[in-house]
Amino acid sequence: MPKPASQQFLSTLGRTIEEGVALQRQGRLAEAEKIYTRILKTLPDQFETLQLLAELKVQRGKAGEAFRHMAAAVEARPASADARIHLGHVLRALKRDADALASFDKALALDPHNVDALGNRGDILLTLRRPAEALACFDAILAAVPGHGEARSSRGVALAALHCYEEALADFDAVLAAAPHPIVSFNRGNALAQLGRHADAVAAYDRTLAAIPGHVAAWSSRGVSLQALNRHADAIASFDRALALAPDYADAHFNKSLALLAIGDYPGGQAEYEWRWKRSGTEGIRHNFGRPLWLGEHPLRGKTILLHAEQGLGDTIQFVRYVAPLARAGASVVLEVHAELKPLMSRLDGCRAVIGRGEARPTFDVHCPLGSLPLACKTELASVPADIPYLAADPARVERWRPRLEALGAPRVALAWAGNAAHANDRNRSVPLATLAALWSTDRARFVSLQRDLRAGDAERLAGAPVLHLGRELADFDDTAAVLAACSLLITVDTSVAHLAGALGRPVWLLLPFASDWRWTIDADRSPWYPSVRLFRQKRPGDWDEVVGRVAGDLPAAL
Repeated sequence: MPKPASQQFLSTLGRTIEEGVALQRQGRLAEAEKIYTRILKTLPDQFETLQLLAELKVQRGKAGEAFRHMAAAVEARPASADARIHLGHVLRALKRDADALASFDKALALDPHNVDALGNRGDILLTLRRPAEALACFDAILAAVPGHGEARSSRGVALAALHCYEEALADFDAVLAAAPHPIVSFNRGNALAQLGRHADAVAAYDRTLAAIPGHVAAWSSRGVSLQALNRHADAIASFDRALALAPDYADAHFNKSLALLAIGDYPGGQAEYEWRWKRSGTEGIRHNFGRPLWLGEHPLRGKTILLHAEQGLGDTIQFVRYVAPLARAGASVVLEVHAELKPLMSRLDGCRAVIGRGEARPTFDVHCPLGSLPLACKTELASVPADIPYLAADPARVERWRPRLEALGAPRVALAWAGNAAHANDRNRSVPLATLAALWSTDRARFVSLQRDLRAGDAERLAGAPVLHLGRELADFDDTAAVLAACSLLITVDTSVAHLAGALGRPVWLLLPFASDWRWTIDADRSPWYPSVRLFRQKRPGDWDEVVGRVAGDLPAAL
């Protein structure tokens, strides 16, 4: 007697599913989908088929339909950890990361030692920028399966996100010792770059690109490391490779701008610099001012322009030099700056009004961020406006500080050795106070510390050094300007006080890392932005001792 149709269908179900899986693996998705759909018409709750069809829908970019099928699969087997894991994958495809995490958590509640659930939970926690929790997931996997390469690699990513770069590097090296892996090589390159090992980082990126020539981020990151090696032409070529693959990749545009500016291509660099508003981590920074942006498209005579600070204090001091030329061209200038700069800027020529951030703005016609003024004013390397000084110390503050400083004696040399500890390049541009001890051998100088924020151990070193420490007594930039007015020289690293002294026209010796900021050029001993600034560059990355030795040797003759 022949079997009923339903029994025949069930007896061949396994083979039918296998046929669909084979087609799906071959990329013949439409044919596989027909098979799965035919099965579900007869068995609407068939778990394996629902799960396979959900995966197929994700492959075809139909995550919404995948969710419907996967939700049905979970309903068919609510106690299946595997179902919850697959639902989490679909939710990730829908960019519902929090819901995906909840699904992986439910899978682990059903099967606490499920390696796939732990791995996926760790991955989503990395996406959600919760690396410490992600690290715990990968550690749990490795405790159970020590040779789990994917968990080891992901653990390295979590450690890097926690700024544990040496440990991250060890994990990446362990994975690569087992087999080449281009993505792990890329992550290894990023860790090496963070450790300042840029030549090794370039080699790591090259290994990634040998396997994946279209890896956009590797081309861009490679360019950043080449910049750190002062290989700016090579860096530009690397950024161009990234942009050929992804023309709107803002990070590559922005980093290319810094390389172009460093080599003196101001027109090209300034145009690329406008991509800064779209680079990673800057979402929401650019504000809507309700008036048109002015980038030099038309004359400003008879118009009121709002110039607004957008970056650090030093950048603001550097670019307010454009106020006077704009005022001479007929513009009415309103300047918006950090509150701590407002008193200093109130004496700037050409301003109709100076306001602090957060204060009510007067009516204006157009606006321009300060960092865009070189572009708007068509600045080239040879035409940097350097009408120095354009800032002035407050005479009342100068008189207030005069007795204290004159009692110290002369000549007086001001010092600042560290910038903002939160600055991305602080590790390279700040100098340990102990390194400056070589200067104390110059017995003619009377040293004055302007350093407001001391690092660990600095207070103890200052107590035993021939230095008058005023940093904690400086209430604002007007105080700093007044002290600088009474000093013969400032020796400093690249920080806001260098810009202040330069804008005041005071003599400055600026200590620069091997790869310095673009405004200091790449090899000159003078800056086009501040004629009174002399540049002392590292000859080797990280070698401050040699730089301070040169400064100490030149100092007696300069006093």
